[in-house]
Amino acid sequence: MSGRIRIGTSGYSFPDWRGTVYPRGVPAARWLVYYAQDLGFDCVEINATYYRPLPARTYAGMATATPADFRFTIKGHRGFTHDPFDPRLAARPDTAAALAAAGAFAATLDPLRAAGKLAAVLLQFPVMVTPSPVLHDYLRRLREAFPDDRLVIEFRHRDWATAEQLAFLRAAGLAYCAVDEPPLPQLMPLQPVVTAAPGYLRLHGRNRNWFNAARELRYDYDYSPAELQALLPAVRTLADDSDEVFVFFNNCHLGKAARNARALQDLLGIVRPPATLF
Repeated sequence: MSGRIRIGTSGYSFPDWRGTVYPRGVPAARWLVYYAQDLGFDCVEINATYYRPLPARTYAGMATATPADFRFTIKGHRGFTHDPFDPRLAARPDTAAALAAAGAFAATLDPLRAAGKLAAVLLQFPVMVTPSPVLHDYLRRLREAFPDDRLVIEFRHRDWATAEQLAFLRAAGLAYCAVDEPPLPQLMPLQPVVTAAPGYLRLHGRNRNWFNAARELRYDYDYSPAELQALLPAVRTLADDSDEVFVFFNNCHLGKAARNARALQDLLGIVRPPATLF
């Protein structure tokens, strides 16, 4: 098996991409069109939904603005991935309320499903979440909240990086999100593993000031040509084990994600249009 490799960025609409990714004359309302047509990306990961769920009409507009072959992955809202487990917000997880929120969130994605453009839903859990029977049960129930969707799970705490936890994901029908992030004691190592479709890799950069930097600076990192070259075996391993692989650069500060994504496309021989600012 050698699956299709799709490469994109974790988001496409950032103020500091004006003049670094998008020409200044392109209005923000056309950025998604420019991202897909002029930059030639065939997928995008929508991260804004972690902070605020989007209405169905917004997804309908996204579907209309992109080519038929374009795909979206949507990041789940923090109300059912982070807040229930944050001791500052709750003494114990309110999983019933969280699962209800997940169901409501899932319903908003119908326009992307109808257009055949919803590739997966990404659920990213914080570093405070570690393996336990309670978490395993919660993940199984989240699987039920998105019955017709491919569900990708991203963990931050390295206790999930074991053969036992990967086996759990396989049995539950949950896709493992491989990550490249700073080599810090608590964080996950890069493991190019597929537990369910699709193969998935998120590239966060390697900023060692991960836990102390402001959110927008945490991902201020520019992969060098040598670092991108060194990532190729991981990408190819994922492609060998899945019919489709999504690679998303999350180092979005000042457009670095878009530049790195296009450079990785070049290394893999993926053809796309030239771009004015690159």
